Amino acid sequence: MYVIETRRLAKRYGTIHALGGIDLCVPRGSIFGFLGPNGAGKTTTMRILVGLLRPTAGRADVLGLDAVRRSTEIRRRIGYLPGDVRLYEWMTGRQLLSFCDAARGGGAGNEIHRLRERFDLNLDRRIRDYSRGMKQKLGLIAALAHRPELLVLDEPTTALDPLVQQTLYDELRAAAAEGRTVLFSSHTLSEVELLCDRVAIIRSGLLIEDDTIERLRGRAVRHVTLRLRGGAAAGLRLPDGAATTALHDGEISMSWKGEIGPLIGWLAGLDLADVAIGPPDLEDLFAAYYRNDQDDSPEAPR
Repeated sequence: MYVIETRRLAKRYGTIHALGGIDLCVPRGSIFGFLGPNGAGKTTTMRILVGLLRPTAGRADVLGLDAVRRSTEIRRRIGYLPGDVRLYEWMTGRQLLSFCDAARGGGAGNEIHRLRERFDLNLDRRIRDYSRGMKQKLGLIAALAHRPELLVLDEPTTALDPLVQQTLYDELRAAAAEGRTVLFSSHTLSEVELLCDRVAIIRSGLLIEDDTIERLRGRAVRHVTLRLRGGAAAGLRLPDGAATTALHDGEISMSWKGEIGPLIGWLAGLDLADVAIGPPDLEDLFAAYYRNDQDDSPEAPR
């Protein structure tokens, strides 16, 4: 079953097409990464899913409910962290979390206490005195505390230090292990590769990729460096699948795309002094998706 399903979802702001009709499916129990450059449409999509925006065309279902007509019910069952966290500055962190818990019917006190300790956050200071990272932690606790069926997190690791990021990763993995679902947007490929079962890439309001991390790795490029005994590298015939070759001081650097078996077989036939084969490089693959994007202007909606 899909926890999120959109069909030809579109959103226009005047003459600007923020979303051009996307079909997105997020399976239950998955950690699903949503990537794209600034202005691509990630935040617009998320705001439609949580009922903060109405689409111009198409449909979005969240937890089996229409995101426009049943948005109030949906918001009771999800945890949402916006990309620009705005909190009641005059409250303390504790007051804000108590307020959010009461609005949801109460009962999250123990989980709030656990998460406060996990994220190491002082809840007795006024929010106006919090740093940006502290506000981000408070927003995450508010989103996680009621153990929602679905978490919708817009760039959740913004302003978090590496140790807190790891804590968040552990919490998201635990949520998915319990059968809950996580949709999060990110600009950081390493965390998407580390966490996600599946990833969708949006550019200029269009969904241009939707696949598992494992299959994306199979299409990514490996970087290979080798040195032959005696340095006889000039004139070496490369196998099909090798490209971008450079020769420097007898060392050959090349890229390899495809199954690893044929590469190993070719290397086995050489008189090697040394060889290094890198892991599949998703950076190059994702950079190709982002390249030549036209929606990276300040006035384009996110």
